Amino acid sequence: MKVKLLYVILLFSVLSCKQSDITSQSPESKILTSKTILFEQQIDGNLISRPVIIETSAEIDNLKSYPIVIALHGRGGSNTNWVQPLSEFTNSGAFIGVYPQGHLNSWNLGQEPSNANDAVFISNIIDTLLSYSNVDENKIFAVGNSNGSGMVNVLGGINKRLKAIAPIASQLTERTEIKSNAISLSIFQVNGDQDLLIPIDGGMKLGHPFLSASDSAKKWAINFNCNQNIVVEETDQTILHTYSDCDDNVVVKYLIVKGAGHNIARDYLSLWNEVWDFFKSLD
Repeated sequence: MKVKLLYVILLFSVLSCKQSDITSQSPESKILTSKTILFEQQIDGNLISRPVIIETSAEIDNLKSYPIVIALHGRGGSNTNWVQPLSEFTNSGAFIGVYPQGHLNSWNLGQEPSNANDAVFISNIIDTLLSYSNVDENKIFAVGNSNGSGMVNVLGGINKRLKAIAPIASQLTERTEIKSNAISLSIFQVNGDQDLLIPIDGGMKLGHPFLSASDSAKKWAINFNCNQNIVVEETDQTILHTYSDCDDNVVVKYLIVKGAGHNIARDYLSLWNEVWDFFKSLD
């Protein structure tokens, strides 16, 4: 009887220790650091693992909430393409970079090889990010290039949690909806005036009926009830159009890069600095 009693006491002690280990996990377990997270999604009847690269500073301040920049690659590209261009910002701790991988190397806008529901995919990523204590839920931004830019526009049109987007080398199409219940967000749209793949003047390209870049920016501005008196600032290399006095203090900016083709970052070396300057300027 004494042996049985001793066994029960020992067993209870072991279980108590294990439970203590679980509930007393250190705060660092909820700190977002550099890693790759796999998200599973049903696509065409198959369970697909989709990687998301997280890039942070090597020295994380556990008491700080960091802005998030979700960056979407172009069609045929990879999420790894963002690591080096944005490393200046992630290494310094300016923001945490979040780089999802498009299924079949693309984002589903209706004419791409992927049938993934990418809006749900991005929403699930944001849900997961918000479970970490060092993420600022009020400073979640998205930037996209080319096909990724189209996806960023889609996200902006159904927005619930993004503070701003930066669509690069693409613009709204006639099919892109801005939902009436979408939350207002700031826009920094950038186009090259020599872009032959998605021309600044719009038209049917890659199976999509693109608005002109100017009409795209104007559509955002009208939707957010911005003042239609545009402020225009021109330099040797750029023309910047700014709509202000919009709903909820958002800002709509449209930047034309003179002489730039579809690869704007190659032709305009300060691009990513200007995108981040726009994001961090927002209240």
